[in-house]
Amino acid sequence: MAIIPSGKVTTASDQGVGPLLRAWREQRRVSQLELALRADSSARHISFVETGRSRPSEEMVLRLAEHLDVPVRERNALLLAAGYAPRFPETPLDDPSLDALREGIERLIQGYEPYPALVFDAAYHVVAANRGIMMLLDGIPESLLRPPLNTMRLTLHPEGLAPRIRNLREWRGHLLEQMRRQIALRRSESLRKLYEEVSAYPVTVPETDDSPEQTDPVPYFALPMRIEHEGRTLSFISSTSTFNTPMDVTVAELAIETFLPADPSTVKYLHSLLP
Repeated sequence: MAIIPSGKVTTASDQGVGPLLRAWREQRRVSQLELALRADSSARHISFVETGRSRPSEEMVLRLAEHLDVPVRERNALLLAAGYAPRFPETPLDDPSLDALREGIERLIQGYEPYPALVFDAAYHVVAANRGIMMLLDGIPESLLRPPLNTMRLTLHPEGLAPRIRNLREWRGHLLEQMRRQIALRRSESLRKLYEEVSAYPVTVPETDDSPEQTDPVPYFALPMRIEHEGRTLSFISSTSTFNTPMDVTVAELAIETFLPADPSTVKYLHSLLP
């Protein structure tokens, strides 16, 4: 298994910090007064900052960004727009300073075998995957497996996993909604373009589509991905985790997704296949 680095560049907006902060505040649906109370400031000062009548200190920019839950990458953009140097580095994933992180990720997802697990970045590019994931990708065309692998393309492309997913309508809807939430959180143009691409893929629902009718009871404790593999239907519940209090853009944008078997037959099959 290899870690696949992918580079990004942070740029500052030419709008100035005031309009950027106002846009984040409005997106989070927080009033000037509420933000002022959270940040130990005044509504008057917040108003002056947003209109450009007052230049916020570096500390104030970071404090407002924290209370508005601004992603780390965009906090650097706010600092640049306010005339300050970026606070958070963006270290390439293959940099020696991240050796411990890479080794920890590898141990984590390898230790999860035989169950599938992978790590992806903010653009849903796969940076690491274990044998459980590679098993599910058996038979996928080479064109979809060229770096950088993208988990959304691999899953939703009509030549990818989509034809094998027995409850494709439900699972596709879940993934697209997840992407919409990330677009709202990060305001990423590249992520929006990816969403437009994958949401436009033609959908061919299998004749044996297992998506329940709305009147049917939910058969699992969470929405499963039911996928066919060598004539068997495997069921997985996915869980995504991120790093707490990251101080680096690269680390902040990594997510670890693990797939928990949703029924005993899936457990038994995976243990027999990947001992």
